[in-house]
Amino acid sequence: MALIAVKDLYLPKRLEHVSLQLDDGELLGLIGPNGSGKSSLLNVLGNVINAEGELTMQGEPIHALTDLERARQIGLLPQEAAVFWSLLVEDVVALGRLPWRDNDSAMINEAIDKAGIRQLLGRSVDRLSGGERARVWLARLLAGAPRVLLVDEPVASLDIHHQLSVMDVLKQHAIPGQGVIVALHDLALAARFCDRLCLLHEGKVVAIGETAEVLTEDILFRTYGIKVEVDLERSPPLVMPA
Repeated sequence: MALIAVKDLYLPKRLEHVSLQLDDGELLGLIGPNGSGKSSLLNVLGNVINAEGELTMQGEPIHALTDLERARQIGLLPQEAAVFWSLLVEDVVALGRLPWRDNDSAMINEAIDKAGIRQLLGRSVDRLSGGERARVWLARLLAGAPRVLLVDEPVASLDIHHQLSVMDVLKQHAIPGQGVIVALHDLALAARFCDRLCLLHEGKVVAIGETAEVLTEDILFRTYGIKVEVDLERSPPLVMPA
């Protein structure tokens, strides 16, 4: 049974009758041009915005969950998170435990190590670089240990080393009983780490399935309007403008 299933999701001017599912133990990649609906879809799943359609988690309507239950089951990491206070890094990570109403130091420390931010402890989050803050937000998400992670462009502000590190963390989360949906612009990273891909364009699903079924030169040309060289036999896979 799917961890999360979406059927005929409609949001005016953003999503046009989108249907997909996140399978148990899966890392599902959302790809597509700017404005294709990736962030909107994640925000609907994360209960940030409402949309028409059916949303279920393990066969049960997601709206039947209380806010607290949903927060414990589903964690959303938006593309951008504003910084309003001079909080210490460790205090920001600890906020991830709010749905559980505890301050589980073991979970917090595990999240800090997974996100690779231990060297940032003791620093104020508003004095960090964009890439450093992005990893702190990821640690906060991981500290809550949600079954499903919804992650929007988590590597956009990171260097190559930390891009791979973050994708490794997401891949490790996608184990039986858990799953991840991640929005990515980097098609090569998507091909390298994701189990399946969903290609969106203008709010519609263009293609969904195994990497080789979605990342074809023909489909990418019709979606992005440019020729793309694709070599999925390489290690790591190659997907780049021709």
